Amino acid sequence: MVAAAPATAMARSLTLKNLPDDLYGRLKQAAKQHRRSLNNEAIVCLEAALPPQAITAAERLEQIRALRHSLPTEAAFTPDQIDAFKREGHP
Repeated sequence: MVAAAPATAMARSLTLKNLPDDLYGRLKQAAKQHRRSLNNEAIVCLEAALPPQAITAAERLEQIRALRHSLPTEAAFTPDQIDAFKREGHP
């Protein structure tokens, strides 16, 4: 999943020069397949190739705790239910 840019981030433009015909064709085909513009397809490709820098363990733990607190407490699952969910769809 691609993270949204902070609200304070300013959009930038980029012009690509000397793009090989084969690469342009593949980008154009991917954009068509994903029903995106060439620009949006290029952005998705760049985001996938250049993920955000790794966050610290403390930051990750903070995110996990925030997620845990956002979940409803009444929907707790038993260990047996969790094991069944893990096996669901597996032989």
